[in-house]
This record gives sequence, structure tokens and C-alpha cells, in this order.
Amino acid sequence: MFTRHNRQSLLRYWTTRYVITLCIGLLVIGIISGLWIQYNEAEKRLNMMSLMAEEIAERIVDTNGELSIGPFLGGFFNRRLPFLHLEDKPLFFIIDQQKQVIFADPPQGKMGDGPLMDIKMILDDQTNIGKTENKHGGNMFFVKREVETDGHTIGWVVLLSPEKEITQSKSEMQLLITLLGSLALLGWIVIYLFVKKLATPIKDVADAAKQIVKGNYRVNLQREVKEQELAELLESFRNMADRLAQLESMRTELLAGVTHELKTPVTSISGLVQAVKDDIVTGEEAKEFLEICTKETGKLQKMVEDLLEFNSFTVGNVRIRKEHLDLPQLIQEIAHQWEIVQDENTVVVHLDMPDKTLMLHTDPLRVQQILYNLLNNAKQASKGIAEINIRLYETGQGIAIEVRDCGSGIPREEQSLIFEKFFRGEAKKHKVRGLGLGLPFSRLLAQALGGDLQLTESSEKGTTFTLSIPAL
Repeated sequence: MFTRHNRQSLLRYWTTRYVITLCIGLLVIGIISGLWIQYNEAEKRLNMMSLMAEEIAERIVDTNGELSIGPFLGGFFNRRLPFLHLEDKPLFFIIDQQKQVIFADPPQGKMGDGPLMDIKMILDDQTNIGKTENKHGGNMFFVKREVETDGHTIGWVVLLSPEKEITQSKSEMQLLITLLGSLALLGWIVIYLFVKKLATPIKDVADAAKQIVKGNYRVNLQREVKEQELAELLESFRNMADRLAQLESMRTELLAGVTHELKTPVTSISGLVQAVKDDIVTGEEAKEFLEICTKETGKLQKMVEDLLEFNSFTVGNVRIRKEHLDLPQLIQEIAHQWEIVQDENTVVVHLDMPDKTLMLHTDPLRVQQILYNLLNNAKQASKGIAEINIRLYETGQGIAIEVRDCGSGIPREEQSLIFEKFFRGEAKKHKVRGLGLGLPFSRLLAQALGGDLQLTESSEKGTTFTLSIPAL
């Protein structure tokens, strides 16, 4: 595994590997291209030598149909040599009908003891262009042309050149090496610039992540990029940083809020119990103080239960016991049970139920918990007598239950946060004691039932929440 000490930067890591891969690829291309250049160059030179041999064969026959070696031959041959682009002059032989060398350039006297190879073997070869081995073990290409007159062979023209002279092409190889080297350099520059451009925003995100680890959520990622994936990465990271900052602020508010919410009843209970204990109040007044203590203790117990139950739900410990039931009848029972425990003349619940029976397989207790929370929120949002409308209707996927109040609505800037745990709106924060777990807890319950809970509408005329429950 890689450790912190042997890790490399993105720029160095990928640039190095790209350059290595590029060089290997160019090397393979260079080898193949070099072999092709050698083959192509050999073909061209051998064809040119064949044309020269054919032209010489036509020029050395006199009017009598016999071989005629004139003084022009050496000069003619030398004038054609530049077209071959050879460093060393090829060997040039004219052989008569008896397979004897009658002309050689350079003269055989300068070649040592006889020709470098067996001329007769070349003449016996069935091909006009081929390869043979000289006396020193090296390979040589040969080109031969018959000298004919009246359909009879009276001699041969033979041109010989070492294999390396025929196949080598310094100018083309230099051009190839220059081209491949330029491509390697260009490839390195291109990948360096591209990877650097790619690595820069990633490094910015990494630096921003380090700042978040230190607790600084106000990161600055203003760099704009054209690549969609990088743009999405930067945008997602900005959103994450903003979200973490928001959650940190909510956590701070939660700590202060929970401390306040728990401290207030504890302080109240402590003071009331102390008053009864010290006989500051007696008789009926003492009983009233104890009743207040009982109510405050119940509120404390409810807060603790909410925290424990919400924590169980967030870790996936959700118990669902589904039953086959008539949903309109269940909603009516839930609304009636909630309404009778409210203070008299404080709420009015209107039901809009379908006339037919709607059977559904769901958990009645969890539906009751969700509706109780929505009804309590609707009552808290209303001024004076709370008029609440509950509407049940069918959808293509199942059943929907709308709960609408006649309050002043939820501020637009708070609507996206109402399902966040521990969030409490500014208007409700100072009006009703609580932990801000009602709506998040209700949504978890709805999702456990296979449905969802959504804020459908909110305006100055009221707010509507919709609970959807699937048919299956």
C-alpha cells in the first residue's frame, strides 16, 4: 500500500506515466516505421538499379549485335549514381556470353583476388533482383539484366551493392527520429498542461477539505471551470460546505435550545417542589404546585422520549406492524381522538373523506403518530380558533392525506429546512417549546411505511402537508 511518504502529486503521477506510455508507443511506431522505410528505400534503389542495368544493356550493343564497351560507359554510369543516394559506389560488371567479366567498375585489379562473390552463381539465379553472400560473409543485393540481340543472350549487366547501403536511409531516419522526438516533447507538454489544469481545481477542493477538518466551513471555491464533471465537483463541494456550516449552526442552536428547554421545566419543578417542601405554600395551593410539577415532568419525559425514539429511527430501528384496514375510518377515529383532548372551543377539524371504502395495508399506529404531529403543528400555527382540514383521496400509486391549516404560513427561506432535525422556525422558536424533531420524525415514519411526507403549499392563507402511502 502507498503511504503518505511515497505518494505523488496528481500532476507528477499521471504526467510521468503518460510520458512513459507515450515513449513506449512512439518507440514501437519508430521501429515499425524504420523497418518500413528500409524496405521502401530498398525497393526504390533496387528498381533504380534495374533501370540503370536495362539502359546500360541497351547501350553496349553495337550495330553488329555484339558487345561494345566504349569509353562513354564509365561516365554514363557515374552520371546515374546520384539518383541512387548511396554513400559508396556499387560494383558494376559486364559479362560476356561465356560468363567472363569483360568490364568491371571499379577494375578487378583494385578488388583483390577476383570478384567479391561468384558471378556465375548470380547468373544462374532465376531472379533478376536478389540477395547473395560475399566472400567476407556479408550480404549483397544484386541486379542483373540480360543483353540480347535478335532474341539471343550475348551477355549480362550486373550491379552489386552491400545490403546496408541499399536499406539504409540516413535522411529519412533522421527525419523520423526528429518527428518522433517532437511528438514526444509535444505530448509531454500537452499532458502536463492538461493534467495541471485538471489537478488545480482538485487541489483547491483538497485544501478546502483541510479547512473544513479544522472547523472552517467558509471555504472559497470561486474558480470557474468548463469541464462538467469538475464544475459539478466544485458545486457539490460548495453545497456540502454550506450544508455543514448550516448543520454546525443548527447544532449550536440545538445545544442552546435543548439546554434551555430542559432547564426551564427543571428550574420550575425545583422551585415549586422547594416551595412545597419549605411549607411556603400549603393546602390547595400546594396541590396546584404539585400538579404543575407533574405537567412539567410529563413534558420533560416527552422530550427525552422524542430524542430516544428519533435516534432509534435514524439508525434504522423502525418497527412497522402493518394491518389490513379501512383508511377513511382510521382517519376519522384519529381526528376524533385528537380533537376531544384539546381545550374546548380551540380547534375545529373538517374532514373530506370519500364515500367508498378504501382498504390499505399499513401500520395504523405510525399513521396516527404522523397525523397527531401534523395536527399539533397546524394548531400551533393558527391564531384563535384553529380550523384544520383533512382530505383523503386516491392517487395513481396509493392514498394521499392532506392536512391544511389556516395560519400565516412558513417563511420561504425556512421551507427548505423544516424537515431538518432540530430545526425550529423563528416564529415558533419563542412561542412553543420543543426540540424540532416533529416533522423530521414524521417523514422518517412515512418513509418507513414506503411513502413520503411533503410540504405541498405554504402561503399567507395557510400551509398544507401531504402524507402519501403506497397501495402495496
